[in-house]
Amino acid sequence: MYVPSLKDQASLTHGESKKMLSNADFKRISLADRDLFVKQYRIFPQVHSDNTFTNMVCWNHYAHYRYVFTKDNIILSSTIDGKTRYRPPIGPRNPDLLDDLIALAIRSEDDFPITILDPESKKWISEIYPKLIFYPKRKYFDYVYLASNLATLPGKKYLTIRHQLNQFLRNCSPMVEPITNDNAAEVHEFLVQWCEWKDCDSEPVLANEKEAVFFALSHHFELQLSGLAIRAKGSIMAMSLFESLNIKTAVVHFEKGLLECKGIYRAINAETAKFLVKNYIYINRESDMGIEGIREAKTRYHPDHMAEVHLIKREELENVV
Repeated sequence: MYVPSLKDQASLTHGESKKMLSNADFKRISLADRDLFVKQYRIFPQVHSDNTFTNMVCWNHYAHYRYVFTKDNIILSSTIDGKTRYRPPIGPRNPDLLDDLIALAIRSEDDFPITILDPESKKWISEIYPKLIFYPKRKYFDYVYLASNLATLPGKKYLTIRHQLNQFLRNCSPMVEPITNDNAAEVHEFLVQWCEWKDCDSEPVLANEKEAVFFALSHHFELQLSGLAIRAKGSIMAMSLFESLNIKTAVVHFEKGLLECKGIYRAINAETAKFLVKNYIYINRESDMGIEGIREAKTRYHPDHMAEVHLIKREELENVV
């Protein structure tokens, strides 16, 4: 149960009304909110893919992202299976606003109601509440690679990947093209084939990803996403959608391929990296969601570092307020 701090109690004693943060202040994220997020993130750049506007608006059917803009900060929440988690304020550091967020998080039914997606917020919170324990959540860690490594595949550690890529280039005579309004319908048809092959509707994770990737493709212009497609044997066989995460890092949101041409995933990964290495030092390829096969594939490309995620327990938050 939330107990007002001594400062809050003093304010109330003197007749001041302190409006606490509530769920009623939050509203659903929609495409119309993009400009606000772009402006805020330009000043306060993000490092994890899950805080990107694109991720939230594309996956909103699953995670029900909401936000409030208050005191020059954006505060985010997500609700999955009826349980809500919150993220630290994005904006000028405001300890009072953090206190409000903690008070709100304590009322959540989630056992871990605060999710931290960047090291600076973790450091800030730990300085204010040094007794808090931060629990790493490995399956949500983003894989971040040197763009030059993904583009050139240097040295012995990439030998097998280079061999598979060269085999694909010899056998499939691919052509690389940007995703535009002119070929978006073909890319859509490719994704339909990909979902039929993967039987997306039979698996909840894939079913949710299907809805997210179709939304991203349908709204790639409004979201200002860039993308590449690989055409082999006359048809589109692979695609990627990506954007800037911060001044040093690009994030690849989606990367799909059909296995009719062996090595197609090696090709779309390399071509995307060749495109991005001209402007970025790093490429964030998002998390593995705890799926062993995805973890193995992402590890095989030797990440430079991980964008970590930490959770805070509700019972520990109750002890610090």
